[in-house]
Parts: sequence; C-alpha cells; structure tokens
Amino acid sequence: MRKLINSSITALACSLLPSLALAHTPLFDCFDEGNNTIVCEAGFSDGASAEGIDIRLTNAQGKVLAQDKIGADGSVSFERPSEEFSVIFTAGEGHIITVFGDDIY
Repeated sequence: MRKLINSSITALACSLLPSLALAHTPLFDCFDEGNNTIVCEAGFSDGASAEGIDIRLTNAQGKVLAQDKIGADGSVSFERPSEEFSVIFTAGEGHIITVFGDDIY
C-alpha cells in the first residue's frame, strides 16, 4: 500500500511540474495618463513582484531614449516621446515583453 501511495504522489508531482514551470508568466502593460506621461505596470502571474526589473524606452531604430526600473509599487513612468517608440520589459530569457507606442492608449 505504501508503495502505491508513493507512486501516486510521484505521478501527481510529475503531472504538476509542467504547469508549475509556466506559473511564472510575466505581465506587463502601459497606459497613457493623458498628460504626456506613460505609466507601465508589471508583475508575474504567480504574484511575484517585478520590482527592480529593467524597462527601456526605445525609438524605431532601437536607440534607448530612457531607461528605468520597476518600482516597489509595480510601476514605472516615462514622458511620452514625440517619435515612434516601444517600451521593453526585460526580465530574462523568455520574459521579454515589448509594448509598441501605437498600442498605448
């Protein structure tokens, strides 16, 4: 009986591992505050904080216009550039999200 229980626990743990690996999905979005300021909010799907994660504001040619880190409140703000731009959240491999300026309302 003990062997059956151990096998069941092992099978359950193995079946949960793939979903646990995906439980740390980055969440990132940006909003126009209507006063020439863009606010971006970030976190992870498992509730982990994104505090300290690098955020870059780049133009269409990839030149960095501004750079900052997500604050303790899970956000960062930038002055909206007059040229075409993107905001890039970089939290490591598989955790990079780009929000294009045209998609920020």
